Formats: sequence, structure tokens, C-alpha cells
Amino acid sequence: MFMQSNRARFVSRAVQTSITLTFAAMLAACANYAGIHGDEEMAKPQSYATEQSLPADNGRWPAPDWADQFGDAQLHALLAEALAGSPTLEQARARIAAASAYSETAKANTLPQLGASYSWTRQRYSENALVPPPYAGSWQSENKGLLSASYELDLWGKNREALRAAVSQVQASQADAEAVRLALDMSIARAYNQLARLYALRDIVKGEVLQREQIVRITAGRIANGLDTEVERKTADADLATSRATLSALDGRILATRYQIAALLGKGPDRGLSIERPRLGIGDEVRLPGNLPADLVSRRPDLVAARWRVDSMTHDIKEAKAEFYPDINLSASLGLDAFGFGRLLTAASRTMSAGPAIHLPIFDGGALRAQLKGRYADFDYAVATYNQTLVTALSDVATDLSQIRSTDAQLIDATHAQEAARSAQQLALTQYRAGLTNQLTVLNAETNALAAERAVADLKMDRRDQQIALAAALGGGYTDTQADAIAAR
Repeated sequence: MFMQSNRARFVSRAVQTSITLTFAAMLAACANYAGIHGDEEMAKPQSYATEQSLPADNGRWPAPDWADQFGDAQLHALLAEALAGSPTLEQARARIAAASAYSETAKANTLPQLGASYSWTRQRYSENALVPPPYAGSWQSENKGLLSASYELDLWGKNREALRAAVSQVQASQADAEAVRLALDMSIARAYNQLARLYALRDIVKGEVLQREQIVRITAGRIANGLDTEVERKTADADLATSRATLSALDGRILATRYQIAALLGKGPDRGLSIERPRLGIGDEVRLPGNLPADLVSRRPDLVAARWRVDSMTHDIKEAKAEFYPDINLSASLGLDAFGFGRLLTAASRTMSAGPAIHLPIFDGGALRAQLKGRYADFDYAVATYNQTLVTALSDVATDLSQIRSTDAQLIDATHAQEAARSAQQLALTQYRAGLTNQLTVLNAETNALAAERAVADLKMDRRDQQIALAAALGGGYTDTQADAIAAR
């Protein structure tokens, strides 16, 4: 008994050693990926110098309804309308659906596969082949029904990594859709602000027309009193015609902007005709939130999408590395196979099979190495894209903030200039009516006043445009709820 026990243990150890050695030999025989690696590294937001350009000012991140700060209910309704029916957003949703379908396919590869089949074949069997008499030389109907199952062990995680890569692509597509939505919101808000600008300029030009009509009447009175000549009359008439032409041009630009907004809504041009004049307010005070560079990577949808793509490529690389190791598939089948229908459902017609299948890559002409090099190249590209997106994001925020601060400073001086120009215009007109000055002085004063009016109107609209751009640069209220998942990986 003792000798038999020792012999059993010896045989068991020998079998285990043999299996281990065989497995090690299989791995050694595999193609290898030594020397293949990536060169890029994801940049950290804190590594960029932003303290002076992006000072923390105890501000808040934009909310999803950031456009409501301007107090225009029509703008709110337009953004909601675009969200419901824009073809651009429908394209983004279709890309999410495609990525989700691919992830479901990848998930299916990690699960056991079960299938059933039935076939009927009418065949004449050769008299000189393997089939013996009495079937040799006869026509027979073969009926075969099989229930089959298979499962890939996925010892090296190839299918699991493919699934993770697909899930990351879904997340990237969802972030892309948010980036599209944010870009659409910004485009509509800026076009709407442009419509407000054109209306403000139209008001100025309309006042200019009224002013020049008054100058025409004053000039006519001065000519009757012998103070002016036909030269002044023609000059006044020409200036009036020019102002009316400018008014007509603004009406055309207003109509074109309405059509532009309708197109952004995904509607026909007639939709733009029903848009009322904007009633936009000043908006919230512009103050940057704290921890800006670090938190920006989870609040800008384009940055989030770029990070998920890097994460996806990381899993693609692991999947490609797993291709270098053996694939082991387990399969089994159970069914019935018989000539004719009469004997198909009998115990003698049973057929069964089971066993493993191993695929070992030994020499493939460098195909697997080339595939892995391609994955690393894609990874490097994804990392470089992320780094560039991060640089662009920080630059966007800094640029928009600096423009707002510059516009605020310009508005102070422009407002003073506007007040002084208005006073000079009124004084020149009064003196011209009283015959104390000439028409040229009035026209110069009027030109200066109109230029000052336009400058203030443009600066106010520019500031609102910059506020809209800053809200978008800060992510427009988006937050990646899966950011911790990337950090964990």
C-alpha cells in the first residue's frame, strides 16, 4: 500500500510537471512583443503654468442652464427646441448607438455560445468510398440535428480587454455628443446675440436717419435765409440716402441671421421669421472657479472624450498583447444523425463530441508585432490629441477671460466718449440752427456721435459674446460622472 501510494504521488507529480513544462514550452514558442512600446505620456493639468492667467476668484462652474443668465425666455426656448430636433444632435446620438452596439458584440465574446442547427441532405453514396453496403451506391436522405456549445477560456484577458475598450468608446461617444450639444448651444446663443447686435445697430442708424432728415429741413431753411447754398442741400440729401441704404442693409443682415438660427434649430427658413427681437440682459458677473486646471478635464466634454479614447487605446494594446498567447476554446455538441426520418429519434442515432481546441501563434511573419505597433501608434496619437485638447482648453479659458476684462476697460472709456460726442452733436446742431456754425461742423459732430454709439453697442455685444464663449470653454455645465473610473484604471 505504501509503495502504491508513493507511486501514485510520483505519477501525479510527473503529470503535473509534464503539463507545466508543456505549457511553458507553448508560451516560449509564442511570438513575442519585446521592444514594442509607446512614446507619449498624458500631460497633467497641474504641469501647466496658469496661476497668473487663470486666477481663482471663488466663482462657480457654469450650470447646464447657463444661457438663462441673460434673462431672455426666447433664447431658453430656442435652445430647448434645438435639443429636441437638431439633425446634428441626431448624428451624435447615432454614433452613440453604434458604439453601444459594438460594446454589446464585445461583451458577447466573453460569454459562452450556444447554438442549434438542423439539416436535411439527399445524397447518392459512392460504391467505391467509405460508406459500406447496403448504403453504397444508393440514394439516402440524411437528417441531422445538433445542439452545440463553445466557450473561449480567455486566460490572457483578450476578450475582456476588448470589452473594456468598447465600453470606453461608448463613454467617448457620449462625451462627443455633449460636445456637439454644447457647440450647438454656443452657436445658437452667439447667433442670437448677433441678432441683438444688428437690432441695436439698426436703432442707431434709424436715429441717424431721423437726425439727417432734420438736417435736410434745417438746411432748406438756411438756404431760404441765404445762409447756405445748394451744395449744402445736396450734401445733406446724399448723407440721408446713405443712412437709408445702411438701414436697408441691416434689415437684410437681420433676415439672414434669422435664417441662420432656423438652420441651427434644424428647421426651415420660415421658422426664423417668427423669432422676435432679442431681449438679452447683461448676464452674471464673470469670476473663475477654483482648482480650474485640474477640474477642467472632467468638465469639458471634448477633454473627457479624449481621455476616454486614451483609456480605450490602453485596453486595445492589452488585447493586442494577449494575441501573442495561446487561445483555448472548449466546445461540445449533442445531436441526432440518421438516414431517413424513421430512425432519427432513436437512441442509436445519438452523436456527441467534446474537447478543447488550442491555437498557438508561433510564426506569423510579424503580423502580430505589426498589429501591436499600430495599436501603440494609435495610443500615441490619442495621447497627443488629449494633450493638445488640454492646451487648447486652457488657452480658450484664458483668452475669453482676458477679452472680457479688456472689453470692460474699453467700455468705461467708450461710454465717456459716447456722452461727450452726444453733447457735442446737440451743441453743433443748435448752433447750426441758429446760424452760428456751418454744416460741416454739424456733420463732423454727427459722425463722431454715431461712431461712439456704434462702439458702445459693439462692445456690449462683444462682451456678451465673450461670456457665451467662456461658459462653453468651462464646459457649459457638463460633468463627467465616470471620471473616477478612468482614474482607477
